[in-house]
Amino acid sequence: MSWYRAADWGWWTRRKLADLGHAARLLVRLFGMLGVSLRRWRLVVDQVHFLGNHSLAIIAVSGLFVGFVLGLQGYYTLQRYGSSSALGLLVALSLVRELGPVVSALLFAGRAGTSLTAEIGLMKAGEQLSAMDLMAVDPIQRILAPRFWAGVLAMPVLAAVFSAVGIMGAWVVGVVMIGVDAGSFWGQMQSGVDVWKDVGNGVLKSLVFGITVTFVALYQGHEAQPTPEGVSRATTQTVVVASLAVLGLDFVLTAMMFSL
Repeated sequence: MSWYRAADWGWWTRRKLADLGHAARLLVRLFGMLGVSLRRWRLVVDQVHFLGNHSLAIIAVSGLFVGFVLGLQGYYTLQRYGSSSALGLLVALSLVRELGPVVSALLFAGRAGTSLTAEIGLMKAGEQLSAMDLMAVDPIQRILAPRFWAGVLAMPVLAAVFSAVGIMGAWVVGVVMIGVDAGSFWGQMQSGVDVWKDVGNGVLKSLVFGITVTFVALYQGHEAQPTPEGVSRATTQTVVVASLAVLGLDFVLTAMMFSL
């Protein structure tokens, strides 16, 4: 490697470390503004409606079809071992532990995350954030913090809706269409799913994913170049970075939860 190329790698590394430090400071500021956001709760409620309610349709429809597929695949897999009565338990654990939080976070990144990045990026391109600075209004406190906490609150609710609709979809396929005993479907699910270990872990994952996806979207929009190309690039990076972060964190959280 030439000295010139080594210098390029060093410059790139320093720039990425500086970006990570800037992102960490922004995240700490957003966490520190929880009290301020709660005092201005109407802003948070409006953003919960914008992020959560507008994402509800795609979450519910996706959960329904995922439940359909799980019902079919689970039944024909369990039937080989004479355990088709455990279909409800299999579907519930798959959705509550993994598919509900993960798929909901990926859909949330594609629907709400890109919307947040584009909104903040366009505000920066239109110099609205700079105008707020001139008027002694903190744009992070007024614009970013309500959206951040709204995303954190909306994500667990969307994951719960995804899991609930998915279970109902599996019930339609397994019980109504195929003929699995309804009592076994619900009974094994009730006895096999633990509220704290299974449902609690899923809620914890959805909270972490909500923080990750919302922060990535806001950071990319806040740091976007104030041009149409810059906003477009930031929106694309939001989907890529948030999706990879969700999948990586899912592995880490799953490993930690099973080791406890």
